[in-house]
Amino acid sequence: MEAPTPPEAPMSPQDALRRVGFLLERARESPYRVAAFRRAAEAIRLIPDEELRERAAAGTLKQIKGIGDSTAAIIGQALRGVVPAYLATLEEQHGAALSWEGAELYSAVVGDLHVHSDWSDGGSPIEEMVLTAVELGQDWMALTDHSPRLTIANGLSRERLARQLTHVDAINASLAGSFTLLKGIEVDINLDGTLDQDPDMLDRLDVVTASVHSKLRQPSFEMTSRMLAAVRNPRTNVLGHCTGRLVTGGRGKRPESQFDAEKVFRACAENDVAVEINSRPERQDPPDELIELARDLGCLFAIDSDAHAPGQLDMKLLGCKRAERHGIPAERIVTTWPVEDLLAWAKA
Repeated sequence: MEAPTPPEAPMSPQDALRRVGFLLERARESPYRVAAFRRAAEAIRLIPDEELRERAAAGTLKQIKGIGDSTAAIIGQALRGVVPAYLATLEEQHGAALSWEGAELYSAVVGDLHVHSDWSDGGSPIEEMVLTAVELGQDWMALTDHSPRLTIANGLSRERLARQLTHVDAINASLAGSFTLLKGIEVDINLDGTLDQDPDMLDRLDVVTASVHSKLRQPSFEMTSRMLAAVRNPRTNVLGHCTGRLVTGGRGKRPESQFDAEKVFRACAENDVAVEINSRPERQDPPDELIELARDLGCLFAIDSDAHAPGQLDMKLLGCKRAERHGIPAERIVTTWPVEDLLAWAKA
């Protein structure tokens, strides 16, 4: 999988608007700002270019619901066969590769086991996440929206999850094998170490990423017990952002949760659970020394984006940079595996 390259003119108005959204998301701009461009792209999706040209000439583009001054300018410039000025500025500011390191491993990463959509706290529909993953060269991706108790993130109830699974089936049918969207969840690890979704619903999924989101300052012995129970649950495949730390970003900083990492990672190795290398810049989780500990204990890893918008999907390059730096071989990273091998491992 190669890092995305900036598009060249001419490009369609819809592609120009989507690219603007992608770059704003990569820059972690406000979802509300991004939404204006993605709404505009959807508003013109079924309108022929010839009609758009006529509207641009007549000055009536803004009569289309969802089109404003900025988006109308982008549409008009794209129709003239030039890179829109606002897009050119964003390309200069945010279009370069996120890192010059990790590119070799990034090219081997063909999947993602931690992705959110607007069904929970993501900013875009599932279809837009899939389309961007395809454009980035991925072969497969797991949809892992949140579980019920994380109400702040609009976690999926049993009933909503069931509806989402039907929706995933329809998307996969439309893809006809060119890309695989896996049925997944980022399930909350409850205080007693159980998983926050009914066991029979978890059995219907392809993959389960389990993460701690509450009581992050528990005493070490309690957090260790909690995480061990989750890792030993046969339905768990990936241990997500294990320390819960935040090192930068708009949400401020948050210290690492305290737990016996050697015990937890040894349990991961014994139970064939992958340790996630979370690629989000604000997380960088696990810390360097814990990546090395998990490596030395024989753990598998999953380099994941934890993307909440399409423009965050290629943040996996940052995780690849860290994995390369700490000598994690590609064959121990499950997100480099073909989807058939990934599914066989997840269901073993």
